[in-house]
Amino acid sequence: MTQTVQEKIQATVSENDVVLYMKGTPIFPQCGFSSTVVQILDYIGTKYEAVNVLEDPEIRQGIKDFNNWPTIPQVFVKGEFIGGCDILREMFESGELRQLMTVKGVELAPAE
Repeated sequence: MTQTVQEKIQATVSENDVVLYMKGTPIFPQCGFSSTVVQILDYIGTKYEAVNVLEDPEIRQGIKDFNNWPTIPQVFVKGEFIGGCDILREMFESGELRQLMTVKGVELAPAE
């Protein structure tokens, strides 16, 4: 039985501690917002699953429908939708992002 787009997204979000739906890849982001989120996640030293929405139009639209959020990138932590670039940047700057990851049991690199 073939999975629907929503089932694929649910499976990816459920099976990985941190998931980033982005335009491009962590090595080669295709938009500034995706690039910013990659830099934040790399800086705090968390491992994450990156999904390039440009490779699959169904996923690109599906992730917007999945949680009724119109923009990409989108970040999920332990199955919970956290937000996009602006929210992640604010959480990073306030220290809230590192705290959230710790509370959720996500491994991070030691703070510098």
